[in-house]
Amino acid sequence: MAKADQSQSTENYAARVRTLNDALRTTLAGGKIMLTRGVAALEAAVIHAITEALQSYDDINDDNDPYDEHDFGVLTVKGHKLFFKIDYYDLDLAFHSPDAADPNVTTRVLTIMLADEY
Repeated sequence: MAKADQSQSTENYAARVRTLNDALRTTLAGGKIMLTRGVAALEAAVIHAITEALQSYDDINDDNDPYDEHDFGVLTVKGHKLFFKIDYYDLDLAFHSPDAADPNVTTRVLTIMLADEY
């Protein structure tokens, strides 16, 4: 494969992954949502505010998204610094997905954690 073709292929792959990740983050559908113990222990109103902030999150930049897949972010909600991370598993959740750009072979897992749990 020529270098230009490989670059285009990489960009297309990242665009497909990014689209699926954005859909999960903004709709909370198309994967699984996991809360760490620290987040789950927060008051319901705070968890609700966190999910709203996650769905409208748009602080995606080269520092937190070097591969342009929109799979990580940092946010602060009601005084709590949080991270979110999207990982890609096979359909059985046993191994890494063979192709994160293919929803037919991938289960996306979005984990929300307190920064101090990392």
